[in-house]
Amino acid sequence: MTDRTTDHTSERTAGIEHADREQVTTLTRAARRASLVLAQLSRAEKDRALRALADALEASTEAIVAANGEDLARGVAAGMPQGLQDRLRLDADRVAAVAQAMRDVAGLPDPVGEVVRGSTLANGLQIRQVRVPMGVVGMIYEARPNVTVDAAALGLKSGNAVILRGGSAAASTNVALVEVLRKGLADLGLPEDAVALLEGGHGAVRALMTARGEVDLLIPRGGAGLIQSVVTESTVPVIETGIGICHVYVDAAADLDKALAISLNSKTHRPSVCNAAETLLVHEDVAGTFLPRALTALHEAGVALHLGNRSEVVARAVDIPYAEATEADFSTEWHSLEMNVRVVDDLDAAMDHIRRHGSGHTEAIVTEDRAAARRFVAEVDAAAVMVNASTRFTDGGEFGFGAEIGISTQKLHARGPMALPELTTTKWIVEGDGQTRS
Repeated sequence: MTDRTTDHTSERTAGIEHADREQVTTLTRAARRASLVLAQLSRAEKDRALRALADALEASTEAIVAANGEDLARGVAAGMPQGLQDRLRLDADRVAAVAQAMRDVAGLPDPVGEVVRGSTLANGLQIRQVRVPMGVVGMIYEARPNVTVDAAALGLKSGNAVILRGGSAAASTNVALVEVLRKGLADLGLPEDAVALLEGGHGAVRALMTARGEVDLLIPRGGAGLIQSVVTESTVPVIETGIGICHVYVDAAADLDKALAISLNSKTHRPSVCNAAETLLVHEDVAGTFLPRALTALHEAGVALHLGNRSEVVARAVDIPYAEATEADFSTEWHSLEMNVRVVDDLDAAMDHIRRHGSGHTEAIVTEDRAAARRFVAEVDAAAVMVNASTRFTDGGEFGFGAEIGISTQKLHARGPMALPELTTTKWIVEGDGQTRS
């Protein structure tokens, strides 16, 4: 029999108090029971629940926005950067958008029960591989309260119970959102433990990360530090969602009007998010024509420029302020109106830069040369590759998936925007009529 005193001592050494472990165990057991109910719901039942929860969120807009105001006030007082404030902020329009995303999920096909492949063997056995829920999914994320609702919606539709651990910056908002969701589930006669919020400090997070056998999948979503911590410390299977060090490469054969629009949109549309571009690479053959326009437009849009490798010569010529770019800058996710710019010799130099500094998230090429586009698509290793389109399109909603639970930059199981199919696994079902193996 295991010595519980020894277990508790080792857990404290690892930064996990007995109370943290007990909290996680309580949550995971309740979530497991809830997941068994969710796994048996029909698509109609799940869609009806999602629409009702979306209505409940909109009806609670005032309380949600008030709770979010408390979080914002604390963040401002603590010197939270503007980019993170934007990620944290919920107003009436954003609450409505979050609720609509939940309705959009209701309108999507149900992955549960989908037959991936199947056949009838010569001996008469019927075999088929079908999608089934993961079971209990944990989410660890930072100041993005919309993730709370997205994770709950995708979890419900895919038949999974979710345990949420949002960042302390959004603590009041997440409590308000989860209260609405749990009450809504209870009002529908569904288990409220299908959505749970993990509270507490780092010990509670470590307890969740090491709840192997109790949690089926863990998804971190946030900055590089959070993701790396979860990936390295977790004993629960993890899908790694990576940071977004994204590039726009303007090729020698680019339509420069398209290039200017794509560069501006990729950086300025919403600079705090992971699919915003951080670096603009420009082929030397068009740099003299394109960069004066691009640097001027970026500067006028409020972008602070970090310039390297001949781009600073253009900035001085058109009297644009800049900072000299360092190698560290090219590996930085700014989360703000800041951008690196570099002139490159050719397509190979651009792809080499991306290999050295990219995070495997989204890379874009602007070119009218189809051969260059084909090479870029084939050789650039990223979850999404754009040809003549903004990096901002790497998004579950934009791809038609409804809400997303994150963007995976790994290569196993899921890559790119993760939505409903990525929250399922498969099960082989074999039906026979008394067959035995000889």
